[in-house]
Amino acid sequence: MKIYFVDSFTREKFKGNPAAVCFLEDELPDSTMQDIAIEIGFSETAFVSKGNGDKYRIRFFTPKKEIPLCGHATLAASKIMFDQSDRQEIRFINCEDTELHIGKADDKIVMQFPVYDTEEISVPRTLLNALGITEMENSRLSERNKIILIEIDNAEKLASLRPDYMALLTSYTGINGVLVTSVSTDNVYDFHYRYFWPWAGTNEDPVTGGVQTFLTKYWAEKLGKTRLNCFQSSERTGYMTTEYRDDKVLIYGDAVIILEGEMNA
Repeated sequence: MKIYFVDSFTREKFKGNPAAVCFLEDELPDSTMQDIAIEIGFSETAFVSKGNGDKYRIRFFTPKKEIPLCGHATLAASKIMFDQSDRQEIRFINCEDTELHIGKADDKIVMQFPVYDTEEISVPRTLLNALGITEMENSRLSERNKIILIEIDNAEKLASLRPDYMALLTSYTGINGVLVTSVSTDNVYDFHYRYFWPWAGTNEDPVTGGVQTFLTKYWAEKLGKTRLNCFQSSERTGYMTTEYRDDKVLIYGDAVIILEGEMNA
């Protein structure tokens, strides 16, 4: 099968978030797709196959499990498909039968994702200590995503966090990850964020689009604006623009294809 490596949410090679994308001619067992994701070792590997009509099936596997939604791997798959045809729109169906509309605008790929609410939650001091956070502004839970959101007051502190991942894993159960975010201190971006998810994937996801299903709404309401520039201050770094539209969020991003080949699976 054809396989690609793509760096998403960046225009620079070896920045952003690397995703593997496999285009299936025949269906593969779930166990084989999981083995491929483990073999590659990226935070996500996407598997794309032809669906009904003009729709495509897309599934996402971390090195640990299948997840229903992944922004950077969707962007990666879309980049390949747009580059190899003159199509202007792609419709993906994920494992939960959610339809994802992908288009183009202003020389960027635009992904339409659902919006999910958050609710107040108290987080234990052990979790904050594992992250290296002494004080926080707010904490919320995206129940739909099983992700805790923690807001802190300083983007520089956010960039300097060096979590103890073993302590983090034992500090909380029943979640997929913890997202830490801060308002931006520059005029380029509206907010910064990082995503730690040793429960479900890798220790830190370099650039995360899927969390915008709740993070964009959070900052849109807090900052009083619907279009936001976002920066992920991981080691690789990455960026995107998002737009909050009540029941959906638009995610605008770039991607760079860095490898094309064939895999025997």
